[in-house]
Amino acid sequence: MRALLLTASALALTACASPQIQAPMVDPDTVARPLAMPRTPPPHFPADLSPEGVAAADDHLALEQVDGAEAMAFVRQSNEKALAVLTGDPRYETFRAEAEAILTATDRIPAPSFLGEGIGNFWQDAANPKGVWRRTTLDSYASADTRWETLLDIDALARSEGKDWVFKGASCLAPDETRCLISLSDGGKDAVVVREFDLTTKAFVADGFVLPEGKHRLSWLDADTLLVATDFGPGTLTESGYPYIVKSLRRGQTLAQATEVYRGAQSDGGYGVSASVFRDAEGAVQAVIFNRPLDTFRSERWWWRDGQPVKLGLPERASLHGVMGKGEGAELVFTAEEAWTYRMFQSSERPTEGEAVPAGALLSVDLENLVPLESPGTGEVVETITLDSEVIFEPGPRQSVEDVRVMNDHVLVAYSDNVVGRVARFQDRGEFAWERQEVTVAANSAIGLGDSSRKSGRVFVSAQGFLTPPSLGLLTPTDTAPRPLRAASPKFDASTHVVGQFEATSTDGTKIPYFVVMPRDLRMDGSAPTILFGYGGFQVSFPPAYKPEMGKLWLENGGVFVQANIRGGGEFGPGWHQAVLKENRQLAFDDFAAVAQDLIDRGITSPRRLGIYGRSNGGVLTSVSITQHPELFNAAVIESPLIDMLRYHLLPAGASWIGEYGDPRIPEEAAFIARYSAYQQLRPDVDYPRVYITTNTRDDRVHPGHSRKFAARLAAQGHDHLYFEDTSGGHSNDADPVANARRWARHYVYLAQQLMD
Repeated sequence: MRALLLTASALALTACASPQIQAPMVDPDTVARPLAMPRTPPPHFPADLSPEGVAAADDHLALEQVDGAEAMAFVRQSNEKALAVLTGDPRYETFRAEAEAILTATDRIPAPSFLGEGIGNFWQDAANPKGVWRRTTLDSYASADTRWETLLDIDALARSEGKDWVFKGASCLAPDETRCLISLSDGGKDAVVVREFDLTTKAFVADGFVLPEGKHRLSWLDADTLLVATDFGPGTLTESGYPYIVKSLRRGQTLAQATEVYRGAQSDGGYGVSASVFRDAEGAVQAVIFNRPLDTFRSERWWWRDGQPVKLGLPERASLHGVMGKGEGAELVFTAEEAWTYRMFQSSERPTEGEAVPAGALLSVDLENLVPLESPGTGEVVETITLDSEVIFEPGPRQSVEDVRVMNDHVLVAYSDNVVGRVARFQDRGEFAWERQEVTVAANSAIGLGDSSRKSGRVFVSAQGFLTPPSLGLLTPTDTAPRPLRAASPKFDASTHVVGQFEATSTDGTKIPYFVVMPRDLRMDGSAPTILFGYGGFQVSFPPAYKPEMGKLWLENGGVFVQANIRGGGEFGPGWHQAVLKENRQLAFDDFAAVAQDLIDRGITSPRRLGIYGRSNGGVLTSVSITQHPELFNAAVIESPLIDMLRYHLLPAGASWIGEYGDPRIPEEAAFIARYSAYQQLRPDVDYPRVYITTNTRDDRVHPGHSRKFAARLAAQGHDHLYFEDTSGGHSNDADPVANARRWARHYVYLAQQLMD
């Protein structure tokens, strides 16, 4: 069971013809502040880039202690100042009330998932801020008067147990899905407690499966067995704090009694080893595959065959989507995230080079053909793969595979075509003959594939855009278009704005696309208050989404919103991401600055009216942008960020991202990281705009120490800034919609102060 997320992972795009651009008229107030070009190293820049040298140059290490006395005193003092400035603004209460009305509205589309013979949904509103897990029938879901049955009330559970429980999902055993593993987070952390729940009794199972708090990786093997990767005691976690051992846990056993079935290495990177159990429509196991991450993006895959793990000859960069068939002839469906050339064994001859599969191609390959063999007489390992007939879909240069659903006899693919959503069904006609049929979806939109039912072949499909509220349909195996189910009501007046798509030229000549949501009657004189959003990492695509709180609090007040599709994302396939890894990271920052400059050159906005927003990896982007180009911006919301990039690997779970940024323990990699790391690059003699840094004490994904230390160094150097740290909610900001409304109100009050006042 997967939940349909009508958010950044299932987005849609309203694309319009670009508005006519008039020659810019420059207002004297729009002139950029001069950029200082310092020649000497910044203060506190380490003379020695070794981990010891970096620590010696850091005067705010105490702020890395999450609940330390000095750290919490800093948080209290900073919060008092920030709240006085932000919540004391006369706009705050209006913004908060408007955001809360949107986030708790009862006419939102309930995100559906297939749950047994019915439909499941997790729902939060003003009456249930922690939420209820509930279900209904498909007919009832599609009706105007849906009747919901509550399965688990998280608000009531939290009250009864005295815990700040946050629902983090349920994994239910196919095919009947009456036994589920419920994940509960205390305060919104990524680490969860797991408990077995019975949908027939609507109660936790007495003496059922229970796992203590941890960052678990687990799957049902059968009704009495789990495959679990977790903290099994000292020495069983990687330096990132993720597991590298998988064990079989039988009902009634303790974790100490579980049987080891696969082991990686303590030096492994990424997010920890895991076991994927692939099942057919009847719930029968087709294959069990262990994923062993070598770093953030490279992995080994091991097939658990006849009780023994066998390494598969897959590319190290690959995304697995599912299995078709079972037993002999079972085929693995996956995307090759790198160009892949492999050797084919032919009779008793030496292996010969095969054709190359381009990065981003979707394939279906017999699992047996992925098991390396030895060439007779040589002992050399080769792979027996027939290439030409196994490519399901090969995206073009401006296309990328966004999502895949594997069914019994067909594969459904959502793909991006120049940041416009398409869907195609690929039917297996036997002998690896894939027949392609385009599915009719909303024009000029990005499309999200939601939860799917292997048994019925049905898939939920969503569409939305900057100015178009989400809609939801249901696609069956015989449909040529999704059948409409629900459409969300508008949450702001979109009639005043239009969407345009433009391109900026980066430092190496690459064209960087971006979208602008602007008033229809925009004066091209640089006076428009503008928010520029970017992310640029981890192959995460950001096609435009319907952002109702942004529309209500920003667009309705005359603002402009810009979304930059800079490199590092996945909008144009793996190459778009891999172009800025490690030593090439500066290109992503250059892309963002190029978009900012292009907005100014077109007269859409000006440095006085231009602000930026980014969170998590986007916090790297925004903090670096401020230190490298303070002359371009007058505001920055830097949320849940990575900032100290010379110590990020030491702050849990930072080491899991070494494949993205590089390893500061390696001298040559520390050198290129140090050139952009914003914490070390701050200077007291540079005119920075007043920035707003915000994070969460209970964020166990991106350590709050990054934000605290950056704010402390800004203060020490005499730079005006705001810092606010919420004390619960975690990294995802999904714990409580009422608290989330306060968060958005603070963001937009700050942006209005900096860009509109």
